[in-house]
Amino acid sequence: MTKILLAEDDPNLGGLLQEYLTVKGYETTLAKDGDDALSKFVLTEFDLCIFDVMMPKKDGFTLAKEVRMSGKNTPIVFLTAKSMKEDTLQGFKLGADDYMTKPFSMEELLARIQAILRRSEKNLTPTQQATVFKINDYSFDSDKQILTLNSENQKLTAKEGALLKLLCENIGQPVSRSYALKLVWGDDTYFNARSMDVYVTKLRKFLKEDPNIQIVNLHGEGFKLMV
Repeated sequence: MTKILLAEDDPNLGGLLQEYLTVKGYETTLAKDGDDALSKFVLTEFDLCIFDVMMPKKDGFTLAKEVRMSGKNTPIVFLTAKSMKEDTLQGFKLGADDYMTKPFSMEELLARIQAILRRSEKNLTPTQQATVFKINDYSFDSDKQILTLNSENQKLTAKEGALLKLLCENIGQPVSRSYALKLVWGDDTYFNARSMDVYVTKLRKFLKEDPNIQIVNLHGEGFKLMV
């Protein structure tokens, strides 16, 4: 069954949309705000996301940016009470697949969802998820959690391995702090954030034999693995 993540802080509209889409055959998960939506996105593979732009804790644009920084290309539809051209442009710059202004008919929303899903199916190609990554002269086996250089192995902990895998999947691309924390630690609390900084420092030490490899801090955003 097709899975949809719906982030809508209005409980009445959110409930109506969830019920309507469920009746139409979509397994629809409702999130009450942006933080809740990101937590649910990390835990489940969704086929499509519907994000309200104006939400507490994390607005729809910020949420979409962090979703894209995860490396996943899940289609996104924005819902907004605004119809300003600047908002529409910002939405598409963040990788939105469609944009609907409230109020809208549920039939029109359904038609757009169906069109996006058809396009997504056409673009799918069979791929095998990578488990061994090349980081210049280093090799990282994410299944065994072993980092190898010149036949010397470094066994990583589960969190070290999960964090390095996320960085390897997005080499040269920013990885959101919030997404990494929720994926690896389960929550983006202050103490977990401090813990992640320690783990990033550990990964830098593991990779220090190659000066061309850097894990760069992106102020206010997250990290990026550069090779």
